[in-house]
Amino acid sequence: MADTSAAQADIERLLAPEDGGRDRLTGPSYAVALGFGTIGIALTVNQTFNLGLLGFTMIDTAFYYIILGLFLSLAFLAYPARKGNLGAIPAYDWALAAVTLGSTLFLAWNGGRIVAEGWDILAPTSATIMAGIICLLALEALRRAGGPVLFTLCAVFAVYPLFSERMPGFLWGPSLSLEEVVRAHAMGVESIIGVPMRTIASLLVGFLIFGSALVVTGGGEFFMALATALMGRSRGGPAKVAVLSSGFFGSLSGSVISNVVTTGQITIPTMKRTGYPPHYAAAVEACASTGGALMPPVMGAVAFIMAEFLNVPYSTVMLAAVVPALLYYGALLLQVDHFAARTGMRGQDPTEIPRLGPVFLQGWHFLFSLVLLTYLLLVMKREALAPYIATLVLLATTMLFSKRGFGLIGLRDLTIDTTRNIINIVAILAGVGFIVGSLSYTGVGGAFSRELLQFAGGNVYLLLIIGAFTSFLLGMGMTSSACYIFLAITLGPALVGGGLNPIASHLFILYWGLISFITPPVALAAIAAAAIAGASSWQTGVAAMRLGMVNFVVPFLFVLNPTLILIGAPWDIAHDVTTACVAVWLLASSFEGWLYGIGRINRPARVLLLAGAAALLKPGWTSDIFGLAMLVLVYGGYLVARRK
Repeated sequence: MADTSAAQADIERLLAPEDGGRDRLTGPSYAVALGFGTIGIALTVNQTFNLGLLGFTMIDTAFYYIILGLFLSLAFLAYPARKGNLGAIPAYDWALAAVTLGSTLFLAWNGGRIVAEGWDILAPTSATIMAGIICLLALEALRRAGGPVLFTLCAVFAVYPLFSERMPGFLWGPSLSLEEVVRAHAMGVESIIGVPMRTIASLLVGFLIFGSALVVTGGGEFFMALATALMGRSRGGPAKVAVLSSGFFGSLSGSVISNVVTTGQITIPTMKRTGYPPHYAAAVEACASTGGALMPPVMGAVAFIMAEFLNVPYSTVMLAAVVPALLYYGALLLQVDHFAARTGMRGQDPTEIPRLGPVFLQGWHFLFSLVLLTYLLLVMKREALAPYIATLVLLATTMLFSKRGFGLIGLRDLTIDTTRNIINIVAILAGVGFIVGSLSYTGVGGAFSRELLQFAGGNVYLLLIIGAFTSFLLGMGMTSSACYIFLAITLGPALVGGGLNPIASHLFILYWGLISFITPPVALAAIAAAAIAGASSWQTGVAAMRLGMVNFVVPFLFVLNPTLILIGAPWDIAHDVTTACVAVWLLASSFEGWLYGIGRINRPARVLLLAGAAALLKPGWTSDIFGLAMLVLVYGGYLVARRK
């Protein structure tokens, strides 16, 4: 019993920075959150589609400040000043919420003057004071929602322009006074209301609504049941269910730790019951949840921010991410299948597996809404409109065809769930805006890229190795969105400047930034999963790193060979995707020591398969022939041995 309590405490500790508002929004704070959320969502819809509700449409600057004020103020009600303080909300948190709302509404009211008169450079004293207050409040909200690591990084960058003139080498930049810094951060277009906030207000809210609609209408249960009906009977079925369900949930939420805790509470005990060791079950869940941010169609918040940085349609990023994500999840499925085959595991108890037909009939409308969303994104190219249409269709079909139905209570739950998600992402990305702003105002971001290019000396392989190591280090302890934004500013230009494809370069840093979630010594996803499984966190991290090994390799492949992100001639794309799939199969067989048609394989055969996989991953017919020869050699060797 003590061990269970300790594990639960570890889970709550890991989840608190991202999702601590679940227990605080009750009573009066729940009512305020529901009201503010309703207003914020309505204003977003009005602004996105220029509906002119109540006879007005705000200028963008005023709109961004209102959205910031509504949801950043709620962060002080949702997240306590100290972890674990989930009791009654103290008076000072209500006061901070009121000050946040008041200061942002002041700037929203003066939105036109901010733009027309350049208040980010020279503003009245009252506006400068309000700007300073917003800066402090944004940092405090970030500390509560994002944790100490992210807060420390953003706080350092927030004040960096004050002393940048005294920094050495490429860290040097023109300094600003305190008044200039707070004005630039709060009233400029590169910091608090920069790219991250603009992406939230213009695109992301719609997708958060769609994700919450799926949860509230029972989509989570449906997709878990569907994965179980499809995979539960096969050997190692629970692990395959975990891979599929966690990939889906992670794509919608983009929150690795929340995904582990939400789906892992179901999948990890089921895997353990069918024979998977606790650390292996936890590692499977950690890897599957981490990959959610890489899986279309939603990819959490990161893909939308990436599209904004690259100035391309979201559908372009979504298409580019398809093959790498499928390779990653394909490798996971193959490894858990091979492990189950090698250890003689079976599927779940048939009594626990629902029939596919009834499951599909009860939840076909969830699949239909996802297909519709994908169609609107890829074919119609309607990024802003797509999630709202898909949500309306989902709610309508739920009311018409689902036993669960959807009424006023469902609408209330949908609004509050969406509001909680927006609170979290606004609190984090408003603070991350300090990084964007400071690197832009001082010019250090560009200087870092130039320094990195000069150090690499034109060697693209050295540039990528440095970039991978940098992304891994900076990804430790940060959310996927925050990590990507920082790397997109500092590292992205260097990779593009080195002659690499822009989309491939940005996907590269995203992949390597996420690797720290499953790699010791940090491995936050592995630690969260280990707490649920009652396993060693270090042993889980090592297993997760091995299971997610493809994630270490694939980024180098698509950044050096853009055909894997569907850029190039059709024949080249077909050839390279095919060889990559074969290589992933050989890697999985080598890692798990099991090969279809043979069964268990010895160490020399595993080495040959590993060499064959490495060859197939390298472009060129010579490498392909060598890789296939290794596969033929292994099969031939075992056939000869059996005849003897």
